[in-house]
Amino acid sequence: MCKTAKRIIFTLVAVLLAAAILLTATVGILWGKEIATIMSIEMLLDENKDQKAAPVYIMDVKGDYYFDDFIKQGGASNDGELIEFILDNVTKGIVPIDISAPEIGCSSFTAVDEEGNRYFGRNYDFSTSSAMIVRTNPKDGRYASISSVDLQFLGIENGAKIDSLMDKFISLAATYAPLDGINEAGVACGIYMSYQGIEDEAVATDQTTEKPDLTSTTMLRLILDYAGSVEEAVELVKQYDLHDSAGTSFHYMVADSTGKSAILEWVNATDATDTDGTKRELKVYYNDSDSVLGENEGSNNFQYITNFIVTPGYYTNEGDMKGLDRYDEIESMINPDGSNTEGVISKDYALDILERVGRRKWDSLSGESDANGITVWSSLYDLTNKRVIWVSNEQFDNEEAIFYFDFSYLK
Repeated sequence: MCKTAKRIIFTLVAVLLAAAILLTATVGILWGKEIATIMSIEMLLDENKDQKAAPVYIMDVKGDYYFDDFIKQGGASNDGELIEFILDNVTKGIVPIDISAPEIGCSSFTAVDEEGNRYFGRNYDFSTSSAMIVRTNPKDGRYASISSVDLQFLGIENGAKIDSLMDKFISLAATYAPLDGINEAGVACGIYMSYQGIEDEAVATDQTTEKPDLTSTTMLRLILDYAGSVEEAVELVKQYDLHDSAGTSFHYMVADSTGKSAILEWVNATDATDTDGTKRELKVYYNDSDSVLGENEGSNNFQYITNFIVTPGYYTNEGDMKGLDRYDEIESMINPDGSNTEGVISKDYALDILERVGRRKWDSLSGESDANGITVWSSLYDLTNKRVIWVSNEQFDNEEAIFYFDFSYLK
């Protein structure tokens, strides 16, 4: 081979190598954190068709996931704007996503054990659906958090497995769709359908003031990222207009390690006339000053929530209060004779409550059922020690379906 040919081949190889290095560097710059996040996705539990249980995954989010940028731009006033932001920033416009909110039925409560450890329990009721534990560590003045996500909210439906690269990229949006979680400051929060509207026609909260905007799950992400207490969470929420996702309505409960908790809901007039989501206003009911809600609520220093609006005088028909039976059961299990107003119970008993009002157990006890026939997960947040016990699909007797999380991953 002549020297000229060798020189040409050498030059070509050098150019190709340089191009490969440049491409690798470009991908690393544009996708480095996202690729690292995708690589962290792990299946914790495979599907169990006999149990109608879908897979459970965990994902460690690398970097700040652009939530600061989302807040600085004024948030989003609808799902379309949220999807546009995620496409532009998280999936770089390459991977399409969808965000929706099916009709869900859930419950939560707060409690304390004899050692003074504070708890926040939560059942997420729906149907067979894949779940993901999302762990974040933004490191920019925001709090690290552990949250639970229903992947059906992102369009991964029917309990499907995350097998394809496309599904893994879609999972990057999970940071923007938490349904409950705890942050490293010991603040926990959950979101629950409130079924506002007439004759099962849901009316979403859609406030239209001059405030910046947040959708349902990004409001919860705001609390997890920025709130160091219940008071801080409420003050943060007051700064935004809420725009509920997917044409439905939600309310929230938030609690912290001091024993403080609050129910947050957006209402206008009464159930029969609450048909304009733009006119709804935030109502906040704290656990230590909620006697307006009722005699039991006023005497109890713990709180509990299901799927009806607790604002006094909202309903004219008790039959419209979805989840009232589970609401009453939680209260009676924690304070059966009126003497346990502080809500002192054991950790194991807190899990028993979650099991009892889980949909399979509850439907069998009550003889009634609805579309939300499964509790996809039960999460018990230890706000004092910043730990989580997470149970998949009501499998309280199956150690393989029970997971324990804490913030040791930050070390």
